[in-house]
Amino acid sequence: MFIEQGIKSENYFWKYIIGSLIIICSSFVGQLPLLIGILYETIFYDKAYPTSNEAVMRFFDSNLTLLLILISFVFIMLGIVLVVRNLHEQTMLSVTTSRAKLDWKRVGFSFMIWSLITIVSTLLFYFSNPNDFVFNFKPVPFAILVVIAVLLIPVQTSSEEYIFRGYLMQGFANLSRNKWFPLLMTSLIFGGMHIFNPEVAKMGYVVLVYYIGTGLMLGIMTLMDEGMELALGFHAANNLVGALLITSDWSAFQTNSIFKDISEPSAGLDVILPVVLIYPILLYIFSKKYNWTNWKEKLTGNI
Repeated sequence: MFIEQGIKSENYFWKYIIGSLIIICSSFVGQLPLLIGILYETIFYDKAYPTSNEAVMRFFDSNLTLLLILISFVFIMLGIVLVVRNLHEQTMLSVTTSRAKLDWKRVGFSFMIWSLITIVSTLLFYFSNPNDFVFNFKPVPFAILVVIAVLLIPVQTSSEEYIFRGYLMQGFANLSRNKWFPLLMTSLIFGGMHIFNPEVAKMGYVVLVYYIGTGLMLGIMTLMDEGMELALGFHAANNLVGALLITSDWSAFQTNSIFKDISEPSAGLDVILPVVLIYPILLYIFSKKYNWTNWKEKLTGNI
């Protein structure tokens, strides 16, 4: 079973603390290209040094900013591989799935269904509230965005999934020897990691309900399906399709997307509806397709 694959007598919890610190250091190294770029512009072109996250996001052209931000996740992924293989002496497959190999059909199905939901819901919002959006499409910047996004956003989303639904899920299982604690902790930490996102600053902490709820749904997917494939597909679709379809002045990614939301943001149905309605429907679809059973044991049982 997936979560048990990290349960080894020599896999003490302190190793996960050290591993997490190594992954965090990898992230800092990955941010050096962005920092070097900012320093270069401020020193040689006398530009004002950005003193806030919002200023950093607007310092370069949005495509270049996205590229520099996403590069850091390449280093994070390398850090994950280093920690899993050398500190814990596990294979990457063992923190990915319980199956003999990664099931790309599962990844593709999850990606397809969430992409479809994202596109349909975005178009519904657009046509029902046309004054809240502007058509933002510019062929050349959008083409560059597509290349950057297709190459690097899956790296970003996969690194987050490997950290939360793979590495830390098994790490907390080593500590607690049950399943509900890893599910709860990874969901809370995943949501908490988004606390500095501009959406939270703009709309308030209620937005964390969406992020924690998303983490919980991805954790349920992983435990019930005995692997991360569905979570990998969902997360990639969520960020990739979202980055290509729509942007706003207050979103985490500023992109040359097709649409731009110019409405005054507020935490409404778009925050609550996915957690209380759409996510349960999605889990139901997956449960029927992949014949999930024994929910209580898989989500709350002892190890």
